[in-house]
Amino acid sequence: MLRTLGFTQINAYLSTKPKGDGSVGAPERWEQATESLRKAIEKEGLAYQVDEGGGAFYGPKIDLKVKDAIGREWQLSTIQFDFNMSERFQMEYVDADGQHKRPYMVHRALLGSIERFFGVYLEHTAGAFPVWLCPEQVAVIPVAEAFDDYAKKVVAELKGSGIRARAELSDSRMNAKIRVAQGQKVPYMLVVGQKEADEATVSVRKLDGSQENGVPLADFKAKVMGKIASRSLEA
Repeated sequence: MLRTLGFTQINAYLSTKPKGDGSVGAPERWEQATESLRKAIEKEGLAYQVDEGGGAFYGPKIDLKVKDAIGREWQLSTIQFDFNMSERFQMEYVDADGQHKRPYMVHRALLGSIERFFGVYLEHTAGAFPVWLCPEQVAVIPVAEAFDDYAKKVVAELKGSGIRARAELSDSRMNAKIRVAQGQKVPYMLVVGQKEADEATVSVRKLDGSQENGVPLADFKAKVMGKIASRSLEA
């Protein structure tokens, strides 16, 4: 999941029993749980470090930390054993042998704190999300008011295929509309005028300023849908 979001430097940490008397659970259960987590990390083929004493008072854990675009490390995902809650709530189940037994509890926080995750992710991407994750994926910009209807037609075509698109139909000049869309980190800006309306094409402008003219609308739509379906990180 973290790789899909574009994080490539991911470090695993096995956090063990805290030192002192503040933890709960029998020593042999701590050892069993810690070894289970270690085996899970090794089965996935992840390099990891041991964070001695870094576990929670209620159990050991796996922490996944990522490095952002400028090399800072942040903890995001965490998988934690919990000896405490099942004991306190006297949770039981009947096993295949007919005996009442206490279940293990595992906390899985895939993103960690949602607020912290989005703070980290916004900085990591500088606000330029991959197209599949963008709240707005395409801005259609007519070169003049006379082509507003074609812009609306393009938007309707894209929306019909599940692409998040809108037409920039304000009174601002075309260059101003492009600047606004760039500032909002919209990955694709489609500039349309007479030639595009006549040929059912679009001129595709990306965030990096590159532009491709005369792209058939059907081809553009298929390309974007493919990137959304594959969770591509490329524009």
